[in-house]
Amino acid sequence: MDYTAAVLPDDRPALDRWFARVFDDEEATRFGSGWASGTIAVFLGVLALGAVACFHLPSALTSPTVRAVYALSWIRPLVAVVIGGAFFLGLLSALLRRRKVLGFTGMGLAMAASLLGGASIPADGVAPGGLGLGLDWFLLNLFLLALVFVPMERASPHRPGQSTFRRGWTTDATHFFVSHLLVQLSAWLTLAPAAAATHLASGTSAFAQLQNSVSGLPWMVQFLLVVLVADLGEYTMHRLFHRVPWLWRFHAVHHSSEAIDWLAGSRLHLVDVVITRGFTFVPIALLGFADAPVYAYLVFVSFHAVFIHANVRFSFGGLERWIVTPRFHHWHHSAQAEALDKNFAVHLPWLDRLFGTYHFPAGRWPDQYGLSGERIPDSYWRHLVWPFRRADRND
Repeated sequence: MDYTAAVLPDDRPALDRWFARVFDDEEATRFGSGWASGTIAVFLGVLALGAVACFHLPSALTSPTVRAVYALSWIRPLVAVVIGGAFFLGLLSALLRRRKVLGFTGMGLAMAASLLGGASIPADGVAPGGLGLGLDWFLLNLFLLALVFVPMERASPHRPGQSTFRRGWTTDATHFFVSHLLVQLSAWLTLAPAAAATHLASGTSAFAQLQNSVSGLPWMVQFLLVVLVADLGEYTMHRLFHRVPWLWRFHAVHHSSEAIDWLAGSRLHLVDVVITRGFTFVPIALLGFADAPVYAYLVFVSFHAVFIHANVRFSFGGLERWIVTPRFHHWHHSAQAEALDKNFAVHLPWLDRLFGTYHFPAGRWPDQYGLSGERIPDSYWRHLVWPFRRADRND
């Protein structure tokens, strides 16, 4: 199976090695071998057990903001289907494979979720507000993004030989987990500058007139303006993170992955996230856009930011001049000299043409990803502390 490919070096992350030791075998991974069903069973089983934990401890494990968005009337059936799917696919894998660890793990997780109450645990009546982890946010995002992007990468990969479980996948999964778990803290830190700026600017007639004018624009015009304003902010901060040495140490974490896919986009240091998003949201808040276009942008950026990192080989023709695509952003992650400090825009590539940082050779993809001449230890906790270490210290 391809949790880790045979060509991976021995210095791969410890969590990569653990998964390989527990789940790896020498059996085939082709369709009908039980590998895909077993892998999906384990994935669904983890989601099911996490969902049941949220039902048991909603005040502690779920985010109040996220709780207000979804309805338990559709969450409960979804959890029931996930539990059933984990057990059925685990059973299928156990019947097809000589080594039963994948199948038994998937079935075991499904049975544990069922024994703990499954989807029928009472969880209504949780008071709004308060503090809580974002386990529900993590589970929902992981389910939806994996449902969309894993099949997409398997169907049309840029690098066909790159496994979903390539080197460093556990590090990126940990980044994904922690960032979603701390969604309430990161949201507060991100929105604090925007709230402070709005408070300072409020009370003047010119400010109120500007906000009224902007919020009165047609919905689609506001949405397009939000994209433009946001990407101007993101371009500015992105370029600064590449040019200012102490900022680069935080952003280098994002560039340290030598394999780019949908999960690699989650490899971001918290300081990088807070500074970039905080700066980006300030003009959006000051201009007074209506809630609906801003929420639409948040949904758009949630999927677009993942998509541009995906291991997919799609061609978009003339549209590539107007919106960032995977091939454009992959060049930003290239370690090749021709692409260094290029393609800073996240949504609108013509910003790079405007500011002289555009690099998009026709029909070509990068041959090499990662950092050039730098070394960052490949684990989540080392990523967290590495930027704070002395720059001249040997890491």
